[in-house]
Amino acid sequence: MAFKTQPTPRSCGLALAAVAALTLSAAPSVWAQSTAPAPATTKAQDASKLERGDRKMMEDLAQGNMAEIDAGKMALEKSQNAEVKKFAQQMVDEHGSALADVQALARAKNVTLPDGPGAMAKTKATALKALSGNLFDKEYAKRAAVGDHESTLKLLQKIQKDGKDSDLKALAAKMQPTVEHHLMMARQLAPAKS
Repeated sequence: MAFKTQPTPRSCGLALAAVAALTLSAAPSVWAQSTAPAPATTKAQDASKLERGDRKMMEDLAQGNMAEIDAGKMALEKSQNAEVKKFAQQMVDEHGSALADVQALARAKNVTLPDGPGAMAKTKATALKALSGNLFDKEYAKRAAVGDHESTLKLLQKIQKDGKDSDLKALAAKMQPTVEHHLMMARQLAPAKS
């Protein structure tokens, strides 16, 4: 013979207390899950952010390379001097490669670069276009070859000193020896054209 037990008020109360205790013990983890803020960004997104100063230096670096390419192309068209043409072709080739590196980094960092040289470079280009012969060669060597490479070298040094982004700083360090070599070549080219 089996005994049937009827729930007593006391056993119902204990069962309800147990259920309440389990619910309350689980509540903090459920509450934490539902009210925890969503992560703002992932590490990959953080890596693609660039501070304003770094963004400006990257833009300047791109424009400097564009200016060297444009000036080199102009020298290839206008100069009759073999040394100037050889130097100009090297500038087009090597600054083209450097510009591609800057553009790749800009894409990785979600930076939109300017589509051409800056206003000062455009003014220099306009002045150079008006010249021809030895006068063109002299001014190209002085302005584009020496002057612009001095400016670019200062920018690369500034990026390495003041830049926050490690990738941008590494790119500047990679480019610096080439720019120093260009500057040395330009200084040798300039006196011959004086």
